[in-house]
Amino acid sequence: MPKGVDILETIAQLSWEDLPNEVRQQSKLCLLDLIGVAAGGTTTRLSKIARDYAVLDMSGPLPLIFDGRGGSVAGVAMAGGMTIDALDAHDGFNPAKGHAGCGILPAIYAVAQEVGSLSGRDLLLALTLGYELACRTGLAQHTTSPDYHTSGAWVAVAVAGVAARMMGLNRAQTAHAMGIAEYHGPRSQMMRCIDHPTMVKDGSGWGAMCGVSAARMAKAGFTGAPALTLQTEHWQDLGVDWLILQQYFKPYPVCRWAQGPIAAVLDLKARHKFSSQDVAGLHIVSFHEAVRLGQKNAITTEEAQYSTSFPCALALVHGTVMPQHVADEALGDPEVQRLSAVLSMDEDNYANRLFPLQRMARAEITLHAGDILKSGWFEPKWDAAAPPTQGELEEKFHAYAGPVLGQARSDALHLGRHVVGQNRGAAPV
Repeated sequence: MPKGVDILETIAQLSWEDLPNEVRQQSKLCLLDLIGVAAGGTTTRLSKIARDYAVLDMSGPLPLIFDGRGGSVAGVAMAGGMTIDALDAHDGFNPAKGHAGCGILPAIYAVAQEVGSLSGRDLLLALTLGYELACRTGLAQHTTSPDYHTSGAWVAVAVAGVAARMMGLNRAQTAHAMGIAEYHGPRSQMMRCIDHPTMVKDGSGWGAMCGVSAARMAKAGFTGAPALTLQTEHWQDLGVDWLILQQYFKPYPVCRWAQGPIAAVLDLKARHKFSSQDVAGLHIVSFHEAVRLGQKNAITTEEAQYSTSFPCALALVHGTVMPQHVADEALGDPEVQRLSAVLSMDEDNYANRLFPLQRMARAEITLHAGDILKSGWFEPKWDAAAPPTQGELEEKFHAYAGPVLGQARSDALHLGRHVVGQNRGAAPV
């Protein structure tokens, strides 16, 4: 492990009192946002398949998130991670090109039900620790591996560490748990899903399942090779520089790489007051990975979420992008399909140089009247440098959770007076 940094000691001893006030507040916002996205995610076919699978093949007494049927610890973690990931609206961390909370929260929820009740403060502490472990593991993996792996690959290691703490594992067992999770973590290639958008997505559910399984096996005496990602320089500031404060939030339920282009086209629409029917052509310039989001004729929500052209078309038609706009049954809108089909893209060296710390894009729109409208460079909204207000995140939460859970239950969750599950033993939020 890095000289002078005791990662395992931090995992075991971090307390609520160690967290600065801004970190405590950020953990609450992250939790609220993840719960809202989880509620929205349950409406997807992906989530239903994952939850049905957990009930049938990973059976147990623990209620699944927003489901209530029983599953095992690993099943609850897996189905929860996939449910949040099913709606690509959860927070993320630019430097690691991925998402921590999506896999961390359902893993905490699963383990909490097995070990007993968990106070709201302890849940937030575990969530914060998970972000700190996951983001640093992600940075280490991206530094040491040539492949661009999904978030599940590094979230698994963090989940193992957090689960080990919650389960009372000793120092050696915790080290083995994180080593097992790193060894068996889902090192799936992210760009394969970008090129072929399907339900495999960002590996978060698999990472959550792997992490809790690793902790449970380590407790039973299973040993693992040392986690190499814990032996890098990325841990020197653990407990000093809080990476949970560097998360972005998403205003729209699509890949972050498409959200700079959305901002650019919405700016042009706001400034020039045209309608979608006025648009004859649309051109986006951005970084290489955003251009790889090339799906135009989306027929599934996964294709709509992992596209640049389709979300831009949605934004021009609706003035925003909401979960109902990327639902399977809504994808056949002829005006959206027309605009998506005419969009063209190019990559730019300037945008490439700034990625992944910044995701830049600009737009050029040609109107039927002959006008050519050009935007400047835009970054996605709600970056860590310009975060949303608490009110904006609360509004997003109700927009995602309300249609699924109803107003009363959404209000109760917002106030921390409800549970994510529906059966006995669910952890309070």
